[in-house]
Amino acid sequence: MDLGALLREIVQELEAERGCGEVARYIPPLARVDPRQFGMALVECDGTCHVAGDAMTRFSIQSISKVFSLTLAMQHVRDDLWLRVGREPSGTRFNSLVQLEHERGIPRNPFINAGALVVTDMILECLADAKQTLLDLVRQLSGAMDAAFAEDVAQEEAATGHINRAMAWFMKGLGNLKGDPDAVLDAYFHHCSLSLSCLELARAGLYLARRGNALDGTCVLSPRATQRINAMMLTCGAYDAVGDFAYRVGLPAKSGVGGGILAVLPGHYSVCVWSPGLDAAGNSMLGIRALERLTERTGLSVF
Repeated sequence: MDLGALLREIVQELEAERGCGEVARYIPPLARVDPRQFGMALVECDGTCHVAGDAMTRFSIQSISKVFSLTLAMQHVRDDLWLRVGREPSGTRFNSLVQLEHERGIPRNPFINAGALVVTDMILECLADAKQTLLDLVRQLSGAMDAAFAEDVAQEEAATGHINRAMAWFMKGLGNLKGDPDAVLDAYFHHCSLSLSCLELARAGLYLARRGNALDGTCVLSPRATQRINAMMLTCGAYDAVGDFAYRVGLPAKSGVGGGILAVLPGHYSVCVWSPGLDAAGNSMLGIRALERLTERTGLSVF
């Protein structure tokens, strides 16, 4: 199958739906993004790349960064991290304080905000600079050596991130955040501000389709650890709409409110879609439709 032609066909078919959904408006840099942008990029396990639409335009990856912070934690903390964060879908909003209080400061999974804060705290326990280490990892994996944090996004995240700040200090009070909450928050906000294109993000996520091995042969994670991240993406990666996403698309994925979705089909490819308009759950509306067509047309999913 000509996957490049398929991606171009999907983008063309969905042309009339560009701009659907609502862009994230909680900070100005995201609110100003043109909602009509739409790109797709797919990288096969042998490194063959296919792009369509606005696949080369960089965007704020937001919560997709949690895949890479979890990867760092699994490299350095390994299974001990599951003593401080759970592995279950949340069933609630990604920043729910009520759930966090009910569960005594143990986040339900590493992809909700509280879980990502604990993961970042664990990285800071092992590494001197959690920001630069994550940036170096993403640069290595994506091949985008000029990839960078968007400081305006990070600053706006910090200025408006009151609920994240409350969660960090709440977990500190319950003993599940070991370090300085302000340092954890600063690293977390910067992780979310990272800008990549669809092609760069698809390349960065390819190790998840290659049993933990990057295209250059570097072992990023063991096959078992990679399998676990893919499992977390399948069950927890699309906010509180993971069941619907699994039903419609059938791929492990992580979404972000910048409108991106990174998905993988182990043994086959890594794919990234981006369209800034979000549905009620915070997932790219057009991105989900595109991925649904991809798995329908190829007949391939994890099921």
